[in-house]
Amino acid sequence: MAIYIALLRGINVGGKNMIKMAELKRTFETMGLGRVRTYIQSGNVLFESEEEEEPLRERIEQEIAAAQGLSVSVVLRTAEELRRIAASCPFSAAALEKAEESAEGESLYVGFLLREPSREGMERLAPYKNEDEQYYIAGREIFLLFSRSVRNSKLSANLQKLDVPVTVRNWNTLNKLVALANEMEA
Repeated sequence: MAIYIALLRGINVGGKNMIKMAELKRTFETMGLGRVRTYIQSGNVLFESEEEEEPLRERIEQEIAAAQGLSVSVVLRTAEELRRIAASCPFSAAALEKAEESAEGESLYVGFLLREPSREGMERLAPYKNEDEQYYIAGREIFLLFSRSVRNSKLSANLQKLDVPVTVRNWNTLNKLVALANEMEA
């Protein structure tokens, strides 16, 4: 059995697409998924399943739509993929330290993409990279480093130019999800 992490896009943000985590957990359990846990209100669900990623992802989206009346994108990663992502930050220690000194809040984030972006999508996002807003795309992830506020970021506001559904988590959340997945595997 694989440990999966479902990352829901755009729920419980700014009062939109509200889903209580207890209801979300129940939805996953009703689907027959094992050892379901949620983490914070932004739509992070850990669970066990033997199913393949794509049909499982589609089934989860359909069940959430049926149970909650919401159409949300779900991105899945395995525990192993999450560990690899957390271990592969592309930014140097000096760049991270510099960003943290000037950032208003969190500075390091990961965007989880449904699939790898096209070259055209990457070219559309390129103009939004600058000294204060950097990114690095690695497969189905985009690592984001902000030296100011993510809330006013033109880069984060234009991630949709990749033409791939993306959901973003800060580095602390990523590491907590890795720890929770490790606990489930132990």
